[in-house]
Amino acid sequence: MASRHGFRALRNFGKFAGSCRALQPASTFSSLRQIAPSINRVAGSPFISQTGVRSFASGMFGTFAEDGKISPHGGKLVNTMVTDEKEKAALISSCKSTMELSDRNACDVELVCVGGFSPIDGFMSEGDYTSVVDNMRLENGLLFGIPVVLDTDDEAVAPGDKVLLTYKGQNLAVLTVDSKYSPNKPKEALGSYGTSSIEHPGVAMISMERGKYYLSGKVQGLEIPTRPFPCKTPEEVRAGLPSNTDVVAFQCRNPVHRAHYELFTRALFADNVGKGAVCLVHPTCGPTQDDDISGEVRYLTYVVLKEETNNPSIQWEYLPYSMHMAGPREAIQHMIIRKNYGCTHFIIGRDMAGSKSSVTSEDFYGAYDAQDLAKANAEELGMCTVPSLNVVFTQEEGYVTADYAKEKGFDVLKLSGTKFRKMLRGGDDIPEWFAFKSVVKVLRDAQK
Repeated sequence: MASRHGFRALRNFGKFAGSCRALQPASTFSSLRQIAPSINRVAGSPFISQTGVRSFASGMFGTFAEDGKISPHGGKLVNTMVTDEKEKAALISSCKSTMELSDRNACDVELVCVGGFSPIDGFMSEGDYTSVVDNMRLENGLLFGIPVVLDTDDEAVAPGDKVLLTYKGQNLAVLTVDSKYSPNKPKEALGSYGTSSIEHPGVAMISMERGKYYLSGKVQGLEIPTRPFPCKTPEEVRAGLPSNTDVVAFQCRNPVHRAHYELFTRALFADNVGKGAVCLVHPTCGPTQDDDISGEVRYLTYVVLKEETNNPSIQWEYLPYSMHMAGPREAIQHMIIRKNYGCTHFIIGRDMAGSKSSVTSEDFYGAYDAQDLAKANAEELGMCTVPSLNVVFTQEEGYVTADYAKEKGFDVLKLSGTKFRKMLRGGDDIPEWFAFKSVVKVLRDAQK
């Protein structure tokens, strides 16, 4: 009888395995674990243990660490932070020169040291740089969206040197220089941003802000930058996430308004998201475009919104990342980073990380280019994408999908971002269906 039950379970297991390839790793692992007891009855012996279930799920959908969290990109979370004070002092004294970091470079140094950019533990060699530009992969074959590089105009720095990386009075890290090379900036721009036009902010940054050389080598962290907003490390964020549970990441670089909130709360009920999932709202708080709201003000809007909504299914953390506005390539970069922070799913919005020409205002990317590239590479990353719903506010039923509103012939209310900013500056009442009162207050206070 036990064998008959066991083989029936195996038969069901086969059907399940065939159907779950569209599912995400965490919910698949959970489902496999649920049916394991039936399979264990085969011949009265433990046919599949929890380790076996994990092994099967990992083979199909990407690996999971022993704590029930998705494994970091490359399998290991990098951490180059030095904790011993004597070792720190010795490293600093061994430095031949000092380099003051820009805001953008300080973000990159932090993410390298704490593992946000795992598997890399330093700035890219010319080989990795070229491979990422040309193929969106490191030399070892792992996916990587955009090169992570450190620029300089210093003619004296040379391979073998140790360079103290400073930022606003802090000793952030020590770079041991492996190589110094001249980048092909036009090729880098075209590969990373899909254009060599100086009208793209990322291309302008490469051309006008970065120095003539790039330095490669391992970076050893000494301090985390002091910021007006807290940025937990991947290890710290992972520790606060539930085990064996889907974690849906929502990336944003602007204040969250009503439509955004509807979008990421509804994502928890997407077809490929398991029951009991949580959403990690993980805004980038580093430099973005010149006309974006400052990171400090954005952070304050998130704090008040977290308090106002008090939703236990939503976790809020903050990412010290500097936006490149690289569209599809940046979507891949964000997925890799969020995987390192413990996320199994990633919400891909329309025109994600998109950019317009500074002259013509034309879009550099199609509305769904980022979604298409993310979907094409999600399986290899061991993650799932959750397309962002196009939600609109209606007089009849509040927020619904645009398709549903059209089908029902509902009256859709609209407010453009341009008009919202004008109303904000003019002190006009902002409709509550569009923005949270608490967020509007923070934005208005910041204008005083």
